[in-house]
Amino acid sequence: MADSSFDIVSKVERQEVDNALNQAAKEISQRYDFKGVGASISWSGEKILMEANSEDRVNAILDVFQSKLIKRGISLKALDAGEPQLSGKEYKIFASIEEGISQENAKKVAKIIRDEGPKGVKAQVQGEELRVSSKSRDDLQTIIALLKGKDFDFALQFVNYR
Repeated sequence: MADSSFDIVSKVERQEVDNALNQAAKEISQRYDFKGVGASISWSGEKILMEANSEDRVNAILDVFQSKLIKRGISLKALDAGEPQLSGKEYKIFASIEEGISQENAKKVAKIIRDEGPKGVKAQVQGEELRVSSKSRDDLQTIIALLKGKDFDFALQFVNYR
């Protein structure tokens, strides 16, 4: 019988982020406490740009955006927001969406699988994802439960379970 396997990835659906950004922009344009403060949120290349005339307001924009991401099912671990920076009279926050599992993070996950997982489970790094394979599907389910119980500083999704 062939080995069963699944892939561990860290991906974010760009369309969902775009929807969350549009919802946040709509809320910011309608909310009373954002009137007249030059508050805005938009894409700036691959980054997300949040602007307002005070540090509190720009942090409130970030908070609104984070709540919209959560409602759309996107982990906040994928959002890498910088500190508010003063630029002229405006405060700005640049945020980016982190995708892919770095080599060192993939090695950490593979080590956890080797050390704490059932015997006979193999983990291989393939670019920005990790392939986990075993003869037993039950072992794979155990690995998924083990990794969901751990707290990593990046988002994990489990795909291609076969």
